[in-house]
Amino acid sequence: MSVMRYEPFGEPFRGLDRLTSQLVSGRRTPMGMPMDVWQADDGYHVALDLPGIDPSSVEITCERNVLTIRAERRAEYEEGHNVLLAERPQGGFTRQLQVGDALDTSKVQATYDNGVLMLTIPVAESAQPRRIEVQTGRGGQK
Repeated sequence: MSVMRYEPFGEPFRGLDRLTSQLVSGRRTPMGMPMDVWQADDGYHVALDLPGIDPSSVEITCERNVLTIRAERRAEYEEGHNVLLAERPQGGFTRQLQVGDALDTSKVQATYDNGVLMLTIPVAESAQPRRIEVQTGRGGQK
């Protein structure tokens, strides 16, 4: 599994774009989903921080070895309310993981607890090490 950060315009422009969006909308724009990835005996594990996200808004898809996680957090206040301070990120969050053929993406398990989305991606059975028995020739003599 490789974890790639997609940065089409680089760091300087991302900060400027975020600042412009905040000034125009008056709201904080979403940042990335912080995550940890580790390998264990049963496959790979991914923990993504998504505090305040409704688990029903989380969408996980896999296409062409790219696992995509999307989530959305909406504001608690509504249009027309007098908002005094809005620092919590709102809107859509997306994270993509490129996974290798050795992983079984059809058996990905996802749980959400205390603001953390946990994914378990098992290693495909065809990619797991196996022992090959050595056969002896006929009669074992030359």
